[in-house]
Amino acid sequence: MVPFGGWEMPVYYSSIVAEHHAVRQRVGLFDVSHMGELIVSGPDAEIFLNRVLTNDVSKCAAGRAQYTFLCNEQGGIRDDLVLYWLEPMRFLLLVNASNVEKDFAWLREHASGDVTVENHHGEIATVSLQGPLAAKLVPAPAATLAIFHIAAFDVCSVRCWVARTGYTGEDGFELLCAIGDVMRLWNELLAHGAPLGIQPCGLGARDTLRLEMCYPLHGQDITDATTPLEAGLGRFVAMDKTDFIGRDALVEQKARGLTRKLVPFQMTEKAPPPRSHYPLLAEGRRIGEITSGAPSPSLGIGIGMGYVEMDAAAPGTQIGVDIRGRTFAAVVETKPLWKKNK
Repeated sequence: MVPFGGWEMPVYYSSIVAEHHAVRQRVGLFDVSHMGELIVSGPDAEIFLNRVLTNDVSKCAAGRAQYTFLCNEQGGIRDDLVLYWLEPMRFLLLVNASNVEKDFAWLREHASGDVTVENHHGEIATVSLQGPLAAKLVPAPAATLAIFHIAAFDVCSVRCWVARTGYTGEDGFELLCAIGDVMRLWNELLAHGAPLGIQPCGLGARDTLRLEMCYPLHGQDITDATTPLEAGLGRFVAMDKTDFIGRDALVEQKARGLTRKLVPFQMTEKAPPPRSHYPLLAEGRRIGEITSGAPSPSLGIGIGMGYVEMDAAAPGTQIGVDIRGRTFAAVVETKPLWKKNK
């Protein structure tokens, strides 16, 4: 158990590797109730959210979800989040645990029109059911949900918002329920999933799974000082919107051209695991540093992501990783690093 975002969180239940493989091959269950749940509602909620979020909310719809960013005026990423359009004039924002109060205050500060912003952190619990067998553990109508859709269902006799989203690269569902019901939901899912080989999973496997898919972690791969364009996530920024917070800075950055970019890489020789803040090199010269790194259980070798100078950002570029004073060979890859579910 480790402190994480103000919560005590499990790094693993059995082992990181066993839990990682369970999600890739069968099904795993994560308690992600540390994530924040902010509800935005009212007649002007869509207009307001379209002004504070980078993606185009108008292209979403009730019953659907959308990955997006809260940016500051300089285009830096205050947080990355998933917007769930629950019903007309009512939205759920699932935000990172360490940013709940910061995001809540930012939204309240910028709210305008007939809008209500509520913090339901600590009232709503979320468990994440992930893996190729995940659909066998939700009701049949929920199993037909399209990816990035959400609807209300009873799961194990617990009323839930069921969203076909996740952070692992596998099929899966986020199940949101009242916090008083989550222990029953958790225990019932483990009991019903036992014949399928379900595995409770901790933060360690969550990190290796998301890293294989090159999903960013706020506070490491993306921060207030990095932009979606530098992170290679410009497709989640609707530059054609007339106005949103950070737009002017992003338009200027795009016109000026990037000086660095977040790239995935894979070690090409046996080496100690690459870790955050290790220098990245080209011909012996420092060109950037690792933001996330770990051994990949699926690939059997070290992988990571890091910001590098633009002339070293192309896939296939040979780079070096400085690991405690020794240089080990690596190569810039395409996303995702784990190609099975591309």
